[in-house]
Amino acid sequence: MRLSRHDSEAVRLSRRWTPRNTSRNRATGQQTFFSLMSLLRGRRLDFRAAFIGVLRWFSRSSAGWGRSRAWWLVGTLRFMLAQHPAQAQTAPSALSPAPPQLSRNAYRHSDRPNLVLIVADDLGWGAIGCHGQKEISTPNIDRLATEGMRFTQAYAGSPVGAPSRCSLLTGKHSGHARIRSTDEIPLQSEDLTIAQVLRSAGYRTAAVGTWGLGGQNTPGLPRSQGFEEFYGYLTRTEAYHYYPATLWRNEQPIPLIGNHRGGHKVYSPDEFNLVATNVVRQFQAEPFFFLYTPTLPHANIELGVNGMEIPNAGVYATKPWPQPERNKAAMIGRLDEDVGRLLAALKFYQLEQETIILFTSGNGPHAEGGCATNFFHETGPFRGQKRELYEGGLRVPWLVRWPGKIRAGSTSERVVAFWDLFPTFAELARTPIPSGLDGLSFAPTLRGHPQTNQADHFYWESHDGGYRQAVRWDDWKAIRLDAGKALELYDLKADLGETNNIAAAHPELLARAESLLQTSANPWIKPVSPDPAPSPSK
Repeated sequence: MRLSRHDSEAVRLSRRWTPRNTSRNRATGQQTFFSLMSLLRGRRLDFRAAFIGVLRWFSRSSAGWGRSRAWWLVGTLRFMLAQHPAQAQTAPSALSPAPPQLSRNAYRHSDRPNLVLIVADDLGWGAIGCHGQKEISTPNIDRLATEGMRFTQAYAGSPVGAPSRCSLLTGKHSGHARIRSTDEIPLQSEDLTIAQVLRSAGYRTAAVGTWGLGGQNTPGLPRSQGFEEFYGYLTRTEAYHYYPATLWRNEQPIPLIGNHRGGHKVYSPDEFNLVATNVVRQFQAEPFFFLYTPTLPHANIELGVNGMEIPNAGVYATKPWPQPERNKAAMIGRLDEDVGRLLAALKFYQLEQETIILFTSGNGPHAEGGCATNFFHETGPFRGQKRELYEGGLRVPWLVRWPGKIRAGSTSERVVAFWDLFPTFAELARTPIPSGLDGLSFAPTLRGHPQTNQADHFYWESHDGGYRQAVRWDDWKAIRLDAGKALELYDLKADLGETNNIAAAHPELLARAESLLQTSANPWIKPVSPDPAPSPSK
């Protein structure tokens, strides 16, 4: 599923020639990327190697060259292309990145939409422009809001990543899901995931990025849970490292030679984005479900205050901020650029109209790697952060684009959570929704239809640092910070920041909260974590 070595080299060269920091350069980079891919497609591997060899030599030797030498390169490459025509004339010309003008029926076998789910790692609700962010530019993510629907009351499945992704894939909140802590606990064969349901319905399925739901020699591996293809980190601890020595392609370790012996040549988010665009290319002929979980802007907590790993801070390098904050801003900017390249790939392959993109984050923002969540006001108006059950740890961006079906620039106040994604995607794929899920489909809301059914309540629990619980019903929110502690109660309509604990004034609401907390969770004893397989990053 990865790009071939020569295709990957072409993309890396296109990025080297194109700075990452302006909208004009971003557009130029996308055009260069697809032009190089188009030139190589359909040609023999030995030609690709020679072609890339010329490009590599020029990129290393071009400092100080004049325009005449550049034209010499163009002439050489044109001669090579003329002498070695493509085996199949399916690629656009080098001068125009537009794809062949095929009708949809020429390459599509179903009118069911593609489903692309992007889940950022530790991205705060207030870290993007459409939610009021002033310091960090996120034009591509903001496009999803201006061209689609923005949900204003959306919740993650958990205040930490792995339980949140478990909730997303299984359609169950953390009172019923198998994974409720950050321990390396794998999914089991009896767990049903949305990927399994969609694959049974004829969808192609792929996951790229952080998995964290089962490592080697466990039933929680991606391909055991419904995904045809996987590329990324299998375990949570592997995902700390932005320059890993190895990544996983399905069950096979893929060495990243440039990162061996402490090298910092291959930045894993760049690898993931290359593969993400390739998923679109390879799956374009059939409906597909693509789970894209980039690690950005998660911190490498093993590096302490230097944990915001990125090749450079880009346009934020000269900002009068602490270095970790510059790096975090650059990581969010890089995430935005990666979203932009994925959008460009969908446009290039004429898949925009039949693809639903949903962008969200696995939980609230972190205060790790030397960063503070209040520096960029990443939690917006909310209290709390990652690992906490206050709104700041649970509220996440939720942007959905489906051109021609979702009204551009629309908003929805419907309360949604990660466990609602399973039934929603099943309905959109026109396959029966399994019983036993905690979520409700919000597909009618996406289509602009009235939707009056709403969950009676929303429940979360966390087992990291104690046994914590939270429940929301209507506009009321109750939180228990640990077993045996008194409940806190907040009116979210009047007190979005959860600053005024009104528990003492509303005993009747506390009784309702206690009942919901007791009935929402089934008994759960933390499973004994299996002996982990040796980390390929070590």
